Amino acid sequence: QLPTADAAIAHGLGLFEAGADWVDVGGESTRPGAARIERDEEMRRVVPVVEGLRRRGAGPISVDTTRADVAEAALDAGADLVNDVSAFRFDPRMASLVAERSVPVVLMHSRGGFDEMHRDPAYGDVAGEVVAELGEAVAAAERAGVSRESLIVDPGIGFAKDASHSLEALGRLQALEALDRPVLVGPSRKSFIGRVLDRPLDDRQMGTAAAVAAVILLGAHIVRVHDVREVVEVARVSDAIVDAGA
Repeated sequence: QLPTADAAIAHGLGLFEAGADWVDVGGESTRPGAARIERDEEMRRVVPVVEGLRRRGAGPISVDTTRADVAEAALDAGADLVNDVSAFRFDPRMASLVAERSVPVVLMHSRGGFDEMHRDPAYGDVAGEVVAELGEAVAAAERAGVSRESLIVDPGIGFAKDASHSLEALGRLQALEALDRPVLVGPSRKSFIGRVLDRPLDDRQMGTAAAVAAVILLGAHIVRVHDVREVVEVARVSDAIVDAGA
């Protein structure tokens, strides 16, 4: 059952209170097996939450969508950043919107359409192919007028990748340094953790903490997680180790 807008707003405020630097608001699930929803329904789910968070003085807000219309409405409602798991592939107008609004954008690696992102992924060189394909997305965004300084890249853990692909992409995360852009990683509760630990979705907090520490040590600048209060401490200690070795 979906939370009400008020419940989602309260949850978002709680995430900020727990230490989140920004909160990501999305109305459409991209989990394996999830079906697409209509644009108007996505708008109905997302915009009131963004408006409510902004009205209550919340910090930076990200809108997680692949539709330019939804992103535009969310930006009008007060969102600060666009998170597009398709890296502009699903809606070409997204690039021009981001360029026009001069907002930061996360370009995530994935393959195939919405219904194909989790179907039989195949790679010869996971890290090399992710870097190459994200590099193409960065170049396409720049050609569309998006400032390079606005771009954040995400290797797309769990998207068009099975558990072994995700582990390899994380283990070779430093390959993304070739793109010279900030790196966001979303390892939270993902299936690779379940595979390694044999844990169900709701029992992967410690596995998530380990993954967060690892990716920060390997160069991630931003992590996207569910359990903010716990992971904030993991991130701070990991950052202190990185800083001490710089």
